[in-house]
Amino acid sequence: MREVAASRFVGATPSAVGRELTPAALVEYEGSFTVYEVEDTDDGWLVIVGSRGVEFALAFEAREDGLVYEQRGDGPLETLETTVTYRPEDEGTRIRMTSHVSAGLPLAGLTDRVAAWKRRGELQRALGRIANAVE
Repeated sequence: MREVAASRFVGATPSAVGRELTPAALVEYEGSFTVYEVEDTDDGWLVIVGSRGVEFALAFEAREDGLVYEQRGDGPLETLETTVTYRPEDEGTRIRMTSHVSAGLPLAGLTDRVAAWKRRGELQRALGRIANAVE
């Protein structure tokens, strides 16, 4: 399993960032999957996503300073867990995204590295799109 992280400062208040960070918006900002359905649950949200013949669920949970989500069931990775936090910094907000990924394939040293490289790109793309939405 690999950990990847990305962060970005945005010139917006934490409350503005928090309003923008819905589960569906976050998936769309990452850019790899389309949101098919969002279901409210007792623990948060279950978001059904997919792309090019793959469909799977992401379980989201709200935290005081962000969101946590993980892949449920069969998906493109064996493990996908992401934490998104946002905190006041200077006269704006620092958004940080951290993911743990594992491809679950042979040669884990190589395949997990590739999964982490792709995931880092998704995190950076999401941060850029969040910045564009709130600034």
